[in-house]
Amino acid sequence: MTTPAERTIDVRRFLDEQPISGFQWLIFALCFAIVLLDGFDTAAIGYIAPSLLGEWNIAKADLAPVLSAALFGLAGGALCSGPLADRFGRKLVLLAAAGVMGVASLVAATAGSLDALVIWRFVTGLGLGAAMPNAVTLVSEYCPAKRRALVTNAMFCGFPLGAAAGGFVAAWMIPHFGWRSVLDLGGIAPLLLVAVMIVLLPESVRHLAQHGAPAEKIGRILRRISAAAKGATRFVLNEGEGAAEAGRRGITVVFSAPYILGTLCLWVAYFMGLVIFYGLINWMPIILRDSGISPTQATLISALFPLGGLGAILAGWLMDRFHADLVVAAGFLLTALAVYAIGQVVGQVGPLTAAVFIAGTVMNTAQSSLPALAAMFYPTRGRATGVAWMLGIGRFGGIAGSFLVAELGRRQLGTAAVFLVMAGPALIATLAILTKAWLGPKPDASAGPVPSLGH
Repeated sequence: MTTPAERTIDVRRFLDEQPISGFQWLIFALCFAIVLLDGFDTAAIGYIAPSLLGEWNIAKADLAPVLSAALFGLAGGALCSGPLADRFGRKLVLLAAAGVMGVASLVAATAGSLDALVIWRFVTGLGLGAAMPNAVTLVSEYCPAKRRALVTNAMFCGFPLGAAAGGFVAAWMIPHFGWRSVLDLGGIAPLLLVAVMIVLLPESVRHLAQHGAPAEKIGRILRRISAAAKGATRFVLNEGEGAAEAGRRGITVVFSAPYILGTLCLWVAYFMGLVIFYGLINWMPIILRDSGISPTQATLISALFPLGGLGAILAGWLMDRFHADLVVAAGFLLTALAVYAIGQVVGQVGPLTAAVFIAGTVMNTAQSSLPALAAMFYPTRGRATGVAWMLGIGRFGGIAGSFLVAELGRRQLGTAAVFLVMAGPALIATLAILTKAWLGPKPDASAGPVPSLGH
């Protein structure tokens, strides 16, 4: 029972009512740095691939396992990390993920054979896959609801920035220090960041309240956000859930009746988005070259496709002000139209360049908004698992996309037909998000608060 002398704070309401503090921006900066390094390490293998061909005297086809090893690791890391984070905390799993990224990348830099490099790139991928969803979850759980999508999407922009920055860094480092130096940098930077995060990064205060952490520990964090938390002796987390759902955690939340349909819709949308992204990223230069465009122009035009991730900031702003599901669904619908348009203007360099850039912008904007949408959908008890499993299942869409375009080429489909087919997954993603918005059952809002039992 709460005595009159006790002052109780609802953690969710407290975070929603306070302006974003410098402490919360520090959390954002640390998680942004993790996502930035995630992008750098994920893309690093592509930058060093040409050097591997020359030094190890191997054929291009021999690079397939090492190029895909991290992608399989990303899926495995995401699927495993979510339930662990919902049980043991976001910070612990995030530190472990960054540590695995760093150590595995350093060991990969010493690889003397392709098989060894494949193994350590897979291990690096496990860390990469675990880091991303937990960074998304931690940032979202410190954001007020009215700014959550904007801030989460802004943090997600670190991934394409890290991937792009890696290209410039690798272009300078490889001629001076060799390809191994790129992996060395990809290992040292996360380990340095781990040391900083141990000192400065807090655990999710929502997770602490949900798991009954001592009230003084929760209060110490909230007082760094606002002095309004001074004097509070009891903390609760009221997320409007029914008693039937209150005992569930992790994967049981994700597959429970209030969330199962939304879960499947998010999985379908993220899977289909990566079918498009990896299918076009891996094959667009070849498709454009085969359609009569010079190899140089084909490469430069194709490079515009992944540059549109910064549009996620605008999408986040819109998601915070309007129906978030409909904003993301609109992004995927525009993606379908833009990808189809690419196939209609191949051979006309000006219109083709514009179409590729627009398609990349709307596609990456919609895809980058899905983690924020998932974080908004799940309660604290299952948020890390929900976000992580969506990202993990979606990685298989990347693998499927590469095989799909390869099969279309084997069947000798024309360029316009290939892009027509690749517009299809965007329409499926649109329907999935609309289904989530219109038909998805909503959690019971009748529950009272979940108390923190420590005092």
